[in-house]
Amino acid sequence: MNKRHLLRVALGACGLLLAGAGWTQDFPPKKTVTVMVGFAPGGAADAAARLIARKLGENVGQTVVVENKAGAGGNIAHQLTANGPADGSLLLFGSIGPLTIAPHMMKLPYDPFKDLAPVSGAVHFPNVLVVNANSGIKSLADFVAQARKEPKSVSFASTGSGSASHLAGELFAQRASVEMVHVPYRGGAPAMQDLLAGRFTGYFAAPPTALPHIEAGKLTPIATTGLTRPAYMPNVPTVAESGFPGFQALNWYAFVASSRTPAPILDRWNQEIVKVLNDASVRDALTKHGLTPHPTTRPELLEFMRKESAQWGDIVRQRKITAE
Repeated sequence: MNKRHLLRVALGACGLLLAGAGWTQDFPPKKTVTVMVGFAPGGAADAAARLIARKLGENVGQTVVVENKAGAGGNIAHQLTANGPADGSLLLFGSIGPLTIAPHMMKLPYDPFKDLAPVSGAVHFPNVLVVNANSGIKSLADFVAQARKEPKSVSFASTGSGSASHLAGELFAQRASVEMVHVPYRGGAPAMQDLLAGRFTGYFAAPPTALPHIEAGKLTPIATTGLTRPAYMPNVPTVAESGFPGFQALNWYAFVASSRTPAPILDRWNQEIVKVLNDASVRDALTKHGLTPHPTTRPELLEFMRKESAQWGDIVRQRKITAE
């Protein structure tokens, strides 16, 4: 009996190994691979996703396309991915908002930690607080002075309620003890268009969205939200060094997929994405856009997401932030 039992266990283990091998042999998927982005074309997420997807397609020998599904601060794309194909043909360029902020603000039709599986970190970067060059605001001190002069006289845009740009503004309002009006948009590009038109005061923007307009003299950068000045903005002070020590609000994107996707396929995508993010040409291109490559293992990304969720959950509760 013991021998027969051991034989069954051994055969079962072999079956599992063969099944795992079968899954990895199906990589890459035989159909077009989609990288979904939860924001409108032209923003930071879109720019980074397209750079990475192009190289990813070249490396795996399969067509990889980027599909934009803007709306609800990126939550629509995250829900579609959670309920979407689980064969490795759909990856999501997930963002800080839907993955670690929105769950503290509203009841979502998906659970980021149950319905989505981590694949790899992608990029991170500080936001840059920019104002229209014709606003008369030249520094963070000017911005704060205007906000304190009359409550809610200063407005700030974001890429949607619960987004990184939104929480950066809320964190700053808390630290500076000012009241600002939040103006949510469906992505970085439309928010930038309205800032250029002077429809609100400031925007905690992603560098790829803001840099061309800063260089053209249409926007004035008054502070960045990392602890140190980024190399591409050496003359722009951080919020931390402008009177608010320790202030930090990083933006980040990461690759996730449906949690129903077999682990061997997720592992293979991790290997391929990490390879792309470590490619010198890709790193240089991302850096020129103001983005820092952030490849990780799958467990590392999960732990990172948990820490971010705890941090921003505290801010949501303290500021009593709700979905707009």
